[in-house]
Parts: sequence; C-alpha cells; structure tokens
Amino acid sequence: MAELMDTIFLDVQAVQKHLDSIHLQSISFQLSAGSRLAIIGESGSGKSSLLKIVGGLLAPDSGKVLFQGKRVKAPEEVLLPGHPGIAYLSQHFELRNNYRMEELLEYGNKLNPGMMEKLIELCQIGHLLKRKNDTLSGGERQRIALAKLLLTKPSLLLLDEPFSNLDMQHRQTIRDIVNGISKQLQMTCIMVSHDPLDILPWADEVMILEAGKLIQSGSPKQVYQFPVNAYAAGLLGEYTVVSDAMRVLFQLDQQLSYIRPEQVILTEQGVPATLLTARYCGGYTAYTFQTTAGALLMHHTDHTLQAGKTYQLTIQSA
Repeated sequence: MAELMDTIFLDVQAVQKHLDSIHLQSISFQLSAGSRLAIIGESGSGKSSLLKIVGGLLAPDSGKVLFQGKRVKAPEEVLLPGHPGIAYLSQHFELRNNYRMEELLEYGNKLNPGMMEKLIELCQIGHLLKRKNDTLSGGERQRIALAKLLLTKPSLLLLDEPFSNLDMQHRQTIRDIVNGISKQLQMTCIMVSHDPLDILPWADEVMILEAGKLIQSGSPKQVYQFPVNAYAAGLLGEYTVVSDAMRVLFQLDQQLSYIRPEQVILTEQGVPATLLTARYCGGYTAYTFQTTAGALLMHHTDHTLQAGKTYQLTIQSA
C-alpha cells in the first residue's frame, strides 16, 4: 500500500508539547518509506502524545511534522482531526454496535475485492464477518479495528500500544498480523509499546523517550546492547551494571557499561563465580552469581545448576 519514495517520507522537526505532566522537548527524527519505527518509554514519557502529533490528532506547541512533503495540520485547522494517508489505531478504539463486521468494513473501503480478500486473510478475520461487535473478544475487535483502518489505504500506520490488555494467545496473533502488515503490504509503521518482546524482533529502528526527551535511537541491536543509561537498559530487559572491578576482572572493553544476561557464558576456564539463586523462567533459568567484583546475572537453558557450587564464567562481547 505504501509507495516507496526517494524523498523523506516523514520529517518531525523540533516538536515540543506541554500537556499536564508530559513535556515533549524538541523531538526530531526522520522516517523513510517502508520502515518500522518503535517508540518506547515509561508511562508519562510522552510517546503516545508524540504519536498523536505525528497523526495530526494533537497540536504541538512548537515545531512541525511533514508527511510526504506536506505539513501535518493540527486538529484546530481541519474539519476532522487527522491527516490524509495516516491511520492511527488507539489503544482505546471503538467499533459501532449493532452492525455485522462485514457491514462495518464496507464503510470507507477503498480496496478492490482482491486486495480486500488479502487483507481479511492477513488480519485473520474471515470467520468474524457475520458476527456483531458485542459477540467478539477484545483481541477480535482489535483485529477488526485494524482491518477497518487498512481499508482506507493509508501510507503510514500509527499503532499505540496495540498489544495492551490482551491475553498471551491474542497478543501473539496481533504480533503476527503487525509483522504481516509491515512485510506483505510494505506498510510504513510507527508503534508505541513498552514490551521489548513486541518491538525488538519487529523494528528497524528504536527510539527511547525519557521524561519527554529523546535520549537514544538506533537499531534494536544497538539500543539493546549499548543502552545510554540504566533507564534505557531497564526498558529492554534485565542487566548487570559494569563496575570498574568487574571490568578489570573480566577484561571488558571500556565502551561496555551494561551486561545482558545472555552475554554471560559458562566455560571451563574463566572467572570463578558462586551460584547464589536460580529462577525458573520456562525457556531459561535466571541465575545470580557472586564474583569477587560483585553479583552477575545469567540466563541459561541448563536448568540443573546448583546453588552454592562454583562455576567458571566469561562475558561475551556485544
């Protein structure tokens, strides 16, 4: 649906916004067509407000957003809030009652029958078309709402916490659908989320907001392995802070400030460490070891390590 362009697809320029306790502070970034951007941060960091500004649903106090070379207008400047070509799925979406889903999807449909069939298959809603809103689960309603947006042929899709309030089964279904939208439809997407499992396998780029400031951006691998501070590290998973003593003990590179649990490796010749605790997590066990330089967290698929025993560890470079 999204047509690839040689020019900048989305250009956010020095956007600022004061809104209650949220203060977006001069946020700037660019997005190319067909790419996937994830925005993460704690509640109140401003990520949802930024998404609404990009979609023309909230006016910035200063700065501007250019979409395909045209300024995204504020709600006060247009008859209906929003911008042509940009679709926004809120975590608080609503569907009309007393309609069969097939009737609901017909309103605003801009797709030919072949593309509509593909979209219905992609969103996994074919079995829901004869049913009404009040008979659907939360995950099923969300898939209908997403399909309804895509029927308008947007070039940019904005997803605000699309996995919130879903059980594990529906969460995985929505993940699969979002992946399919990005890849099969070449849809340019920006997604706000707080769960690293949602964004790390999906995004081309990750932006981290802290108290309204853009503190880091880069590929998922870059922001995961080299977080700029403990806040950024904690958003993406468990970690151990590298102390000076630990740097010397394990002969670590100076640029490595945080160690992810999967970087800690069992070896036959390494640093002696005593196992303190073990937490079974299904696919792995989270182990805490004590070294002469402090505690160290490791994730391992071997669930048989014994507390009190000494093992040899090394740390794999990022």
